[in-house]
Amino acid sequence: MIRNTLNRSFTRAALAALLALASIPAFADPATGGMGADSADSPVDSHAALPESMTLSDRALMLASDINRLIVPGARNTGPSPTPATGRVQSVLSRAFALLGTPYRWGGTSTEGFDCSGLVGYVFRNALGIDLPRVARDQAQTGTQVDRSQLTAGDLVFFSTHSGGVDHVGIYIGEGKFLHAPRTGRDVTVSSLDGGYWNARFVQARRVAGI
Repeated sequence: MIRNTLNRSFTRAALAALLALASIPAFADPATGGMGADSADSPVDSHAALPESMTLSDRALMLASDINRLIVPGARNTGPSPTPATGRVQSVLSRAFALLGTPYRWGGTSTEGFDCSGLVGYVFRNALGIDLPRVARDQAQTGTQVDRSQLTAGDLVFFSTHSGGVDHVGIYIGEGKFLHAPRTGRDVTVSSLDGGYWNARFVQARRVAGI
């Protein structure tokens, strides 16, 4: 319980850290020998990226002003500045970022703990009132398939971490990153989609109807 409370206190700090790190190259590739599906990508060190004197209210303002910076119309954006996110996309991202630091729990669908598909379902249900299928392989049949080059914030990204099809899902947040619940022993975090572990295991992306 104490851990959950502390995690919530630093949610906005974590988002601010991600924004501060946006210009840094993609996360270093993890060692994959003998590791499970969700061992990739170390969590962002939000404390190192933010001034110690920044108050939670300041971080909240940073969240409000900078959330659109994470939202880009495609996996790569070298043209004009992206169009600001729609209110529905903002609702999804705000709900998702509020869950950063929540512990992974197999079969979890609440703020006490999530598995990957439980997290995605919770976000869409509470942000938009959209009910998604319970497991990742069924969520991968929802909505419209999107080419990877056309990813936008709020799209779902699917992976195969073992042979046998889709078994992991996350929410794309822009700038080549996605938010997900990785595995037992890890918390809800943000990982890089470009290069390394998750790039090699990417299967498809889908856009949920109504977002």
